[in-house]
Amino acid sequence: MKHLFFLPSVLQLLATVTAVYKQWIPNTNFETSSNWDGSRVPCARDVVHFEKNKVVSVFVTSPHVLTDMYLPLNGEFVLASGAAFAAFDGSWDPGCDSGATVRFANAEHNSWFNPMLWQAVSPVGELESSGQIFSVDEERVPCQHDDVIFQPETSFRVNIDSSQQVIPLRSISVMGQEFSSPEAWAGYLRGPSAPLQFHGNGTLQVTGTGCPDKSGCACGNTLDGHRICTALRRSLGGQCPPAACRSPLQPLGHCCRVCGATISLDFTPDFDLQQYRDRVVQTLLSQPRYTGVRMAMSKVRKAQTFLGLIPRSSTPLIQIVLIDDGAGAQTGTTAEQLAAAIMEDIAQHGEGLGISQGKMEVATGSTFSGQVGSHTLRRVTAGTVLGLLFGLLFLGGILLLYRKGKLRLPALRVPQPWHRAEEPVSPEPASDKGFDNPMFYVEPPDSYPGEETPQEMAPKDHQVFYVNPLYDAGKMETDSVASCQFIASG
Repeated sequence: MKHLFFLPSVLQLLATVTAVYKQWIPNTNFETSSNWDGSRVPCARDVVHFEKNKVVSVFVTSPHVLTDMYLPLNGEFVLASGAAFAAFDGSWDPGCDSGATVRFANAEHNSWFNPMLWQAVSPVGELESSGQIFSVDEERVPCQHDDVIFQPETSFRVNIDSSQQVIPLRSISVMGQEFSSPEAWAGYLRGPSAPLQFHGNGTLQVTGTGCPDKSGCACGNTLDGHRICTALRRSLGGQCPPAACRSPLQPLGHCCRVCGATISLDFTPDFDLQQYRDRVVQTLLSQPRYTGVRMAMSKVRKAQTFLGLIPRSSTPLIQIVLIDDGAGAQTGTTAEQLAAAIMEDIAQHGEGLGISQGKMEVATGSTFSGQVGSHTLRRVTAGTVLGLLFGLLFLGGILLLYRKGKLRLPALRVPQPWHRAEEPVSPEPASDKGFDNPMFYVEPPDSYPGEETPQEMAPKDHQVFYVNPLYDAGKMETDSVASCQFIASG
């Protein structure tokens, strides 16, 4: 056990306007009632019991009088100024008439990848009003360019088991101290408190860098998406709540299906995610008609597969998720209206905003989900125009030479059992530029057992005509190059 003294300090963070702050919610403070099995803080007549094999870090803010206390083999108590423990002297303590054994709750199960244990905050650590903006579940957990805050004057223990070797972050603030460089964070990890606060096979890595791309950066939690969804569903009772629409949508990075609308945007290097989000919020989402709509907008990566089975690569796109507070048949209808307005804005101004294509899908309480609208903006380059022009000139030249008789197409020779309807023409001289078509020397496939051959199926005096589609039917009677009509007879 270690006794450390803490002097409160003011949390100061220097960050860009676009930085995202995620604050850890649980704590292991002594004065937090939910940390005790009786949901109450121990009093003077109580016996406090910490499991000896459980690692703990406990912050104590005030003095306490206790009858007895069993301590863990590995842990720490962080004492604020004036905090202390004293033995009970038998004097009367109001509200603590009869003593009991009070056990400290196990904090080992608090997972880093549980989205229910994080909240978005402002740079000064104040809870931000979510309003009409939300995040898909993978982005509720700290992303690779986010700032993480563990509240001042709080202790904690978090499981960082991960499918990634490292969990990158922009910065981490612990006990009011910010670590924004790899060197400073590495020094903290070598200290005595870090092993008591963080456990698991993952490693937190501080990079000190925000997202460098104005079109946004993908969150980077895809590899741990299954951990996020497992923890979320466990918090929801084991499964997602049933959707109130038919064929609900499955947004990328979200654990549960939703009713409403999703929009997928392909973008150009001119696209600015923050500016476009502000545009949608100010010009559309803020309108009174859309008061009940909530929106999530971020860059995600859509997996590409070969034949729908083999993972091949991933493609970045901007995803907009719209849900509303409608019920029954009205579920998702207001979100659908806002999605249609966004698509209309893209049709008019998409090219100037750096949007090359938009695709919308909806699922409401009164309709089936599916793609209900898309808009594509394509830029025709000079190379494309020249390519089309040369292609047309080349085809025109071929047609001109053919009509003037300066270009001859090869005669087609037909093997047995085919016969010409007319007398065969005399062979061309050796200087003829024509060539034999090898495709017509392939033996016809054998008939399946029990099937009749063409000769057996057709009467002996019946003739079957085959027309060569490469020749103009209007010129077949006058063309002297080769006859394009053949007759097969039994």
